[in-house]
Amino acid sequence: MSNGVDQLLSFHQQALRVRDQRQQVLASNIANADTPNYKARDLDFKAALQGALSGSPAAGGVTLATTSPGHLAGKAGLSGNAGLLYRTPAQGSVDGNTVDIDAERAAFAENAVQYEFNLTRITSQIKSMLTSIQG
Repeated sequence: MSNGVDQLLSFHQQALRVRDQRQQVLASNIANADTPNYKARDLDFKAALQGALSGSPAAGGVTLATTSPGHLAGKAGLSGNAGLLYRTPAQGSVDGNTVDIDAERAAFAENAVQYEFNLTRITSQIKSMLTSIQG
C-alpha cells in the first residue's frame, strides 16, 4: 500500500535507481577501454525507467523468487545482462574493443548531471512537504 508521499517521490526514486545502474555500466565501459574484445554496453534509460515505474521485471530489474508465503515480494536491480544493450561503435578497432572513451566520458558526465538533478528535485519536494507540515 502506498501513500501520497510514496507516490510523490516514486518517479525520482526510480529515476535515481536507473541512473545509478547506468552509471555503473558506463564506469565499467571506461574501466575496460583497453581490454581486448570488450564490447561497450549501455542502458536504455527511457525503457528502463518505464519498466521500473510499471513494475515490469524485464526492463526495471528481476523479480525475486519467494519460497514461503511469509516472504516479502521484492525486486532486484539489473542482474546479469537484463536491460543492457550493446553500443554500436563509431569506429572499429584492431583488438575488437568497441569502447569510445570520449563518448563514454561524455555519457558518464551527462548521467552524473541528470543524477544530481533528480537528487535536487527530491530534496526540494521534501523541503516543500516539511514547510507545509511546519506551517
